[in-house]
Order: sequence, then structure tokens, then C-alpha cells
Amino acid sequence: MKMDKCLLTVVVGVLMLGGCSARVVTVSPGPLIRVEGQPVSIRCEVAEYSGPREQDFEWMMTRKAVATRIKIISTFDAGYSHTSLSKRVASGDISVVRILDNQVELKIAEVKTTDAGFYWCQTPSTDSVISGNYEAQVQLTVIPNTLQVSPLTPPPVLSEGSDLTLSCNVTRTLTHPTYLSVTWSVKRGATSEDILTFGPQGDVVTGAKYARRYADGGIRLVPGKNGVFELVISRVMSTDEGIYECNGTEWTHEDGGNWIKIVESTKEMGTVAVTPTGQSLSVKASSSSSSSSLLLTPGETLTLLCSVAADNLPSVSLEVSWLADGRDLITMERSGVVISNTSSSGGALGNRGEASLERTGGGEYRLGVRGVSGEDGGAYTCRIRAFIEKGGRSSGGGGRWHMAAEKTSSAVTVKVAQIKPSFTVTLEAISNPQMTAEPTELACHVTNITHLPLGGRLGVTWGHTTLPGLVGGPQTSNSIGSLDGYGNLMPGAMYSDRLKSGVMSLTRVQPDTFKLRFLRTQEIDMGQYVCSVSAWSVSSQGDMMTTGEAQSAPLAVRWDTKRPTLNVVGKRLREASVGGATFEMSCAVATENLGEAGYSVLVQSQDSLEGAVRTIMTLSPDNVLQHGGATDPNRRDSLVLTKSGPAEFRFRLAGVQLSDRGFYWCDITAWTKQQPGHTWTRATSGESNKVKVDFQENGPSFSVAIQSDGTNVYPWETAKMECSLSVSGSSPKTRAHTDDLAYEVCWFFTRLRGGQTTNQIASVDRFGVVRKDDRNSSSDISIERTDTHTYLLNIHGTQDSDSGEYHCVATPWYLSASTGSWTQAGELTSSRIFLTVKFAVWESLQLPLLYGVSASIGVGLFSLVFGLVCAHCCCRNTMHTPRSRNKLMDLEMD
Repeated sequence: MKMDKCLLTVVVGVLMLGGCSARVVTVSPGPLIRVEGQPVSIRCEVAEYSGPREQDFEWMMTRKAVATRIKIISTFDAGYSHTSLSKRVASGDISVVRILDNQVELKIAEVKTTDAGFYWCQTPSTDSVISGNYEAQVQLTVIPNTLQVSPLTPPPVLSEGSDLTLSCNVTRTLTHPTYLSVTWSVKRGATSEDILTFGPQGDVVTGAKYARRYADGGIRLVPGKNGVFELVISRVMSTDEGIYECNGTEWTHEDGGNWIKIVESTKEMGTVAVTPTGQSLSVKASSSSSSSSLLLTPGETLTLLCSVAADNLPSVSLEVSWLADGRDLITMERSGVVISNTSSSGGALGNRGEASLERTGGGEYRLGVRGVSGEDGGAYTCRIRAFIEKGGRSSGGGGRWHMAAEKTSSAVTVKVAQIKPSFTVTLEAISNPQMTAEPTELACHVTNITHLPLGGRLGVTWGHTTLPGLVGGPQTSNSIGSLDGYGNLMPGAMYSDRLKSGVMSLTRVQPDTFKLRFLRTQEIDMGQYVCSVSAWSVSSQGDMMTTGEAQSAPLAVRWDTKRPTLNVVGKRLREASVGGATFEMSCAVATENLGEAGYSVLVQSQDSLEGAVRTIMTLSPDNVLQHGGATDPNRRDSLVLTKSGPAEFRFRLAGVQLSDRGFYWCDITAWTKQQPGHTWTRATSGESNKVKVDFQENGPSFSVAIQSDGTNVYPWETAKMECSLSVSGSSPKTRAHTDDLAYEVCWFFTRLRGGQTTNQIASVDRFGVVRKDDRNSSSDISIERTDTHTYLLNIHGTQDSDSGEYHCVATPWYLSASTGSWTQAGELTSSRIFLTVKFAVWESLQLPLLYGVSASIGVGLFSLVFGLVCAHCCCRNTMHTPRSRNKLMDLEMD
């Protein structure tokens, strides 16, 4: 019982669930309007159904609202069609196409007027419960094809920049609410692209490549009456060539807001070719005469005409330029603005006449140049640049321009006759040098001046050509400098510094006389001189310009060049007869073939005529004094070198010593300058005779000896070496006062016996100042003076590196009895002693031997004790038998 109730509940639930859904059949919204002979498709769809997913459909029709239905086609019954339609179904003219399981489409390939009526779509029931609708209907209206497309043929050839009008007439007979659209397209080769579409609801759609031109106004749509539509393409370009077509389409607007194209027709309008502007553009430049050349006189006005012709001249904008010898003279831009390049304040063409340009008519432009001069002559051409605006005429001038063509006319030759001034130029030498460094003055005279205009001036250019081989180089020509019509000086590159410094000048002393002066003529100035005089006149703009030129005959300037010579005479002014006296000598200079000069002096000496030359002092041409390398820095205050006259020098040596004996002389060099501020140039040099300084000093005689208490020492001991000096034959003053005697002592060390490498290790000067030199040893040294004639060298903590030869060098100083000044005696060198630092073998081995014996004894004692302990503890028998009381037996056993 319970099972029956459950089953009933399930059945009721299924029935209730099935009752919630209702089948819905829908078709394309209608009524449908189609054109006879065009394809028709009607869609049918079923929803909210149960049963299999794939549903079947049946199509029927009635020609009136209430009439017998005629079976058309079925998705599951091949023999479903009515006999009147079976042939069309069999031929495929009528067919049904399944789109989805629940959606199909009825197709009629070419609808006929008899096909008009009501179409029914029915679905057989597959539902468990019948609910909803199982069929739907839509009305189909078939109208005749009355669409007519009639285009006008456009002109086959257009000039670039012209307008192209494409006219197309699209009509139909209005029997039902249908709409029209028209589309223009152009075909180039195999590709076609739409230009513009108008309709079906009055909207405009442009092709992708034509959107910008349509927005700029370059493409305009002009709707007309009675179905006439015109498309105007303004300012066509070469890219607009092609085959133009016109398409007319009839539309219907069905329920649901969809526009349906029911019929269309495309007609070819014709082929359009665009002629480039450059093919028809021509330009001609002409003058008032028919000749290709024009002769003018200065001050006249030049008039030239530029004529422009083109098939599309009204459609282009022109930029007109006049060129003189290929350079822009004046330009009228396409906007009408005139730009001139002949401004007197710095035009590109220099000082030409004032130019003007004006438009005198269609394609006619006139050039005028007032007040022509010689610079206005040349070849004049007219250049035309044609521009076409990419935007339309209605774009307000804001379109985009492109240059379509450029042409230049043939040249018109313009000549300006001039009457050049004439004059004669002569060059003379007012001051001709006879030797180097003398002044030179040349005058350039201008005579017989004719045809020099009012306000004209004269300018001059000086040139110089060197004599061949004069300075060892080839013959060259250089510009010295020039004066222009304003009087401005423009120096040549090689003479710029000399002109700026004032050592040479280039002046105008009178309007017709120019002078060239050299304050100090150099050998490089010899050669031939010319002066070129130019006539300057005022142009129409007020500027100075050259109108004539004449050159003088060359003038030679040269002299016999004699090499300068210099003779120096040395003379003793004060003779040093004893040590400490003052020696003074003079050097007088005598020159030939040498002008103003400066002198440098070297005072030199040598011990003997074969000895080495030493430089004592030098004096430069600028009177800078320097001491030579042979001068003792401590005696520089005793040396004096001065200029005592224009060509005389004096040398003084105070406090002469025995080391000063020898020969003294002057080496003098003469120097010249080409101009102030330049460096000195060597002219010649010479040496004086040698003046001897020789005197005998009866001073003391000295000797030196070296000795040591011991020449063998051990390391870290102190070695002592004594340097002893002795004096004999001294003056009474020296013997009486030991303070009148002093020594400079230096100690030297040689590593190897008889070695050549000697190093100074220490020294003490005559004032007692000790100096130590760096040594390759860790020992220390000291020097002590034990008495007046003895010096002791101590080497503390000697090392093996101190072994070697030692000797001392002493230089005695004594107070001369005759002059009362300190005199240096000759240098003395002692003999050599060899110091040996011994290596103490026994002392060095005592401590290691002590350590070794102590260690051996210790190890032996430790071994003995360790053995006794081991024998007592480890080798004892703990289980032995007690001794017997029988001593004899025990002894025997033992």
C-alpha cells in the first residue's frame, strides 16, 4: 500500500513538473516584404518543449487569411509537399535547412508573386502533456522588381586639382514601404573600395580612406530630385584615378528594428584619368625686348615678366620666385606675401638693387629692380611651385597643401654696363736700407685719375715677393695688408703681429698717397714690393663697392748682407797677488755689421790650458744673473758680474784662494729682436782672451795619517780609528794661535780590499758640525775631536757588514797671515786600513754545548730511575716460597 502511494506521488510530481512548461513556436517577425526573383528565408524556432532534443518541422501556406493550407515541406516526411510545389522542392528552389535542433529555416531561391501569402510553421507534439502553441504564421508580400540605377558617365580625363562630379539616378515604384540607398565606389585593378554610402535612413557612411577628405570638405554629397544623387570630389589627385561604380539598394524595415536588403543593382559609371599638373605647367621669363639678354646702365630699373600657364591654373596656388645666378632674389608665397633677399642690411646676394615683385594678371608676375649696379648683372630665372589643397573649397582655407609640380624658366641674361675709373700707380723707395735692422719706407702714388665718381675713394693692397733662396726656401708671395674704401686696415696673416706691435705701419698720408714703413728691416723683408690701388664708389644702397683696380710695377728692396762679427777683449783691472785678495777683470765688446743688440755673458775658467772648462757666472740679454755649477754656494757673495757700459762687462772675485788659480775669460753672444715683445734671436758670439790668476801663498804644509789600536774586533765591540793631521812650515801667526787652523774631515768605507766602490759614512766640517750618511749596517758611529789635529771615528756595536777598508780625507783651512782671511788648503787623503770583525766560535758554541750536556745528563738520570721503578714494581714475584730456615740450603739455592 505504501509502495502504491509513493509511485502515485512520483507520477503526480512528474505531471505537475511537465505542466509547468508550455511549448512555444515562433517565426520571423512579419509582415515580410520581398522582391520578385530575390531569395527569401523564413526562420522557425520551438522552445519550452519536452521529448527529444531534435524537433521536426512542417511548413504550410495559404494565399488568403482563411483558406485551405498547402503543404510545402517537412523535415521528416519526404513526400509531404503538395503536388504543385513538389517540383520546386525537388529542384531545390524551395528547401528547409536545419540550423539547430530546435531551429530551421525555410528558403526560397527565387520568390514568385504567387508565393505571397501566409506561411505556417508547425511542430508535431512530443510533449507528455499538451500545452502552449504548436504552430506560428507570418505574412509574405512579394512585390515586383522596379529598382532602376542610371549613372551619368564622368569625364574620362581631368586635370589635377579639378572637381569630379559623379551623378547617379536611383528610383523604384513605391507600392509598399521600402527605402533606397546609393553607394559610390572606385575600382583599381582587382580591388574595389567604397567612397561614400547615403541611406537607407538618410545617414552617410564614408570609406576608411576617404573619411579625412570628407571631413575636410574634399568630398561632398549633393542629393537631387527624382532620385538623382551627386557625389563631388574636389581637387582630384593622381590617386583618384580608377573605374567608378554606382550601387543602388532597396531596403525594408521589419518588426524588431532590422534593415533588410531586398534588392540591389550596381552599374559602372566609367573610367577617370587624372592629368598631373607638371604635364601642362609651363613658365617663361622675358624682358621688354624679345632678346634673351638685356643691357642696362647703372641706375636704371630692371623689369622682367614671368608668365605661367597650366590646364588647371585656377585650381592651383602658385609660389613665384625670381633667381639671380641660381640664388633666390625675391619670392611671392602662395598667400601673396613677398619676401626679398636684397636687403642692404645683409642680404644673401650682397649689395644689389632694391627688388619688387607683383602679380599683374592671371599667371603674370612682374619683377622690378631699381637702381641697378654692376652686381645686378647675371642670369635671371623664374621658378614656379604649384600647390594643391587636399581639403575642399568649403574647408575655409584650413586644408592640407601638397606641392604638385615645380618648373623653372629659361634664363634671361642681364648686363650692366659700367664706366670704370682709370688711374696710374707708381711705387718709390723713400728710405732704402743698406744693412739689416735699418728702416725702410715705400710710397705708393696714384696719378692721372679719371672717371672716379663723386664720393669715390681709393684703397690699397701691399704685396711682397721674397728673393729666391734668400732664407733657404722657395720664392713665395704674401699679402702684407690692405686699406679698403672706408680706411679699415686688414693685415696679412704673416704680417699681422708686426703691424699690431707697431714695428711696421701701413698708412694713407694723402687721398692719393699710401706709405709702407719698416722700423727694423730684416733679411726676410728683402724682395720685390707692389702696391695695388682699387677705386671704391658708393652704390645705390649707400654702400662702398669696388669699381676699378690698377697695380704698380715691382720695386726691389735688397742690400749686401754682411754677417755680423763680434770681438771680445779681456783686461785685468785688479790683480790678486796673494790669497784673500780681490781679482777683477773687464770684457769689452766690439761689433761690425750689427745694429742694436743685446748680449749674454758667460764667465768661464780652467785650472790649466788643458783642464776642464768651468762656468762661473752667466748674465742673460735681459740682465738676469745666474751662478754656474762650478760656484761654491758659500762663496756666491764674493762673485760679482755687472754691465759697466753699453758693450762692456766686469767680473769681480773677492777673497781668492789657491783653488781659484787658473785662467779666466768671457764668452759673449749677441742677440737681436725682430720686434718688441718677440724672443731673442742669436746673431753671433765670441770669446775674449784668457786672463791668468796666479799667486804663491807661503802657508803651512799639511799631512794626514790614519791608525787604529786594533784592526780585528769581535761583533758588538767598538772599533776606533784615528785620523791624525800634522802641520809644518806654517806662518808665525798660525803657529802661535791654533784657533787660526781648522779641518774638514770625511770618512770613507770600501767593502772589499782595493775596491772601487767607496761610500762616505760620516763627516765633520771646519765648524765642528757632524753629519752621518746612511749605511747598510745596524751599528752606530760617532766622531770626536781629541785635539786640534786628531779626529777619532768610533764604530759602536760592530757587525760583520762593517768589515772593510777605511780611510779619511781632510781639507785644512787656515787664516792667512798676509790677507787676514781664511784660505782653503789642498785636500789630503790618508792611507787605508782594513777592519776585520771576527766570528767567536767558542763563545758561540758554549751555550749550545751547555744546553746539550745538561739535557743528556737529565735524560740519563730519568732513564735510570724509570728502569729501577719498573723492575721493582712490575718484575717482583708475589707468590714466592718462604725461605727455609736452613741457611746453608738457602745459600745453595741462591
